[in-house]
Amino acid sequence: MTESGALPRSETLKSGIAVTIRALRTDDRQKIAAAVRSLDQESIYYRLFSYRKELTERGLDRIMAIDSPRDVVLVVTHGEGTAERIVGSGRFVASDANDDRTAEVAFMVDEHFHGQGLAGRLLKELAVIARKSGITALTAEVLAGNKPMLAVFAKSGLPMWKRREGVVVHITLSLPGE
Repeated sequence: MTESGALPRSETLKSGIAVTIRALRTDDRQKIAAAVRSLDQESIYYRLFSYRKELTERGLDRIMAIDSPRDVVLVVTHGEGTAERIVGSGRFVASDANDDRTAEVAFMVDEHFHGQGLAGRLLKELAVIARKSGITALTAEVLAGNKPMLAVFAKSGLPMWKRREGVVVHITLSLPGE
């Protein structure tokens, strides 16, 4: 996995669509709400391991809460100005254990943008930020049926270990020093 550039940054997806990768901002609250509400049931299940009918204000508060530098949230946007919408996000949350330099990662991608490499790009950015923050490994819990997300981790180029426990695959990606 190669070093990435500064954010925000414009990129072009496989389909030719222009997007921007940037940090989540406090004024993104309604855009995040719209992005989550637009997800289909399968995406919600793969992301949250349960079905949800609606996003509550409390749930939105949790998504928007960022304990920097412990939490890092990046978003992928499409469009500009009032037409800008969030089509993907990636987050890491560093472990609370003082001697554990790991962070758990999670992703969300709009169905219309699946297969465009968004999760892989977000993983790359999060890995760079995590490494610079002294984090030595990223972890994730992925439902075994979520083959596309498992493929993102496998294609990351990072040393990977996985362990299956029932329907959940526990992933650990090592972040070697620079």
